[in-house]
Amino acid sequence: MSKTELLNRNEKRLTYSVLIAVVCLAVLTASGCMVGPNYQPQHPAVPTEWVGVSKTPTGQPAVATAQPTDLIQWWRQFNDPILTSLTEEALNKNLDLQTAEARLRQARAMRGVTVGGLWPAVTASGSYQLLHKASNSSNENLYQYGFDSVWELDLFGGLHRAVESADANVQAAIEGIRDAQVSLIAEVALNYAQLRGYQQEIVIAQNNVKAQQHTADITHKLFSVGFASALDVANADSNVATTESQIPVFEIQAQQSIYALSVLLARLPADLLKQLSPTGSLPTVPTEIPVGLPSDLLRRRPDIREAEAQLHAATAQIGVAVADFFPTFSLTGSMNWNTDVMHNASHYFALGPSVTWPIFQGGAIVSNVHLQEALRDQAFFTYQKTVLAAFQDVENALIAFTKEQQHLKVLNEAVDDNRKAVDLSLQLYIEGLGDFLNVLVTQLSLYSSENAAVQSEQNIVTDLIALYKALGGGWESEPSLCTGDNLPAGKDYCGDKPQ
Repeated sequence: MSKTELLNRNEKRLTYSVLIAVVCLAVLTASGCMVGPNYQPQHPAVPTEWVGVSKTPTGQPAVATAQPTDLIQWWRQFNDPILTSLTEEALNKNLDLQTAEARLRQARAMRGVTVGGLWPAVTASGSYQLLHKASNSSNENLYQYGFDSVWELDLFGGLHRAVESADANVQAAIEGIRDAQVSLIAEVALNYAQLRGYQQEIVIAQNNVKAQQHTADITHKLFSVGFASALDVANADSNVATTESQIPVFEIQAQQSIYALSVLLARLPADLLKQLSPTGSLPTVPTEIPVGLPSDLLRRRPDIREAEAQLHAATAQIGVAVADFFPTFSLTGSMNWNTDVMHNASHYFALGPSVTWPIFQGGAIVSNVHLQEALRDQAFFTYQKTVLAAFQDVENALIAFTKEQQHLKVLNEAVDDNRKAVDLSLQLYIEGLGDFLNVLVTQLSLYSSENAAVQSEQNIVTDLIALYKALGGGWESEPSLCTGDNLPAGKDYCGDKPQ
């Protein structure tokens, strides 16, 4: 038999051996177990109804348990084009949101690294040597090349548990983006509402300054003809100055709200000043606010979903740690060729299993299992706290929204009464039938009640924003999953390919 025929026969034997080994590996892997606890989806206890739903005052914007169909773009319900524009710009440019998206890319990349452990690792090698012989002999070129491979058989599921944990971490990162969206939209709306509230307070202060200045002018005229005292004049001027001194404070707060919005939109502060400095009204509160049922909250709140995904990841890590108790089986193989310039060739191949078993690690494996269990418990308690905090957020927003409407109703009545009192006290003073102190008191009461009414209107808007945020509004529907059918165990890897 020639060298060529022998080489071909050996190569065929090698091919058959590799095929048999791959089939055996697939059977062993398919029949392997998954050590560690299996994750059980959480079903925490939830209330049957919201406490604050039944407390909405008659004639005011009402909350109801109807399904919220517009939570994805809830800011549009305020019918404010500027707010809509700012929100959509923030969703495209916000740096915190981009950071959350980068964390998702990181989680997906880490999952790809983990998935790579399920595949065989193949390396190629090659070398060239120039052999210099005696002076009367020619030089020889020696070529060496070959392949080496190792494939770890995941018989006890440690690698698959690691992939399971990585998958859960990816899901947690997705929910982190959604939670960042919810928080971002709420922050934009909150700062915008505060801006408009401060601008309205400036308008009220300016109007009261005009009214109080009119009273002061009357007092000066009465003083000039002897019908008013110098004390009345001083009090009137002081009243004007006191109210006027509030305007710069509100202007500071208004500009600070614009600067806060500029950070959320990743823009320089000066860019927004021209757009938002003109006085605008507070966003209009919709007449009905559907909040759904408490049981819907677990599905809608991204932070709850993120906490559960983190609990899933921590649970899977226990299996990774438990797998270290068991031996690691691997299939190794190598093929190498040597040739020289005379085409004399030699080759060899090797194929076989290997096993490693940590017999003694000084208790490190047991401690690692306990460590992962403790981390799982922490994630579980964090999940429970997140759920409780979510229900608290909704109830807090509901009670604040409903009670603030009652507060505003009383304040509006106070504004009407104070306006009547101002007109009456000023008329009596001009006619010489009343004391100027009554004019001062009623004007101060009017300004105070008008300012409080605007603050209450702003609070109603911000309470509604807090309610939308607490309900988990502001993120889009869940993206479709992609399945890597060619990957081991038929897991979902969203198209990650081994490298």
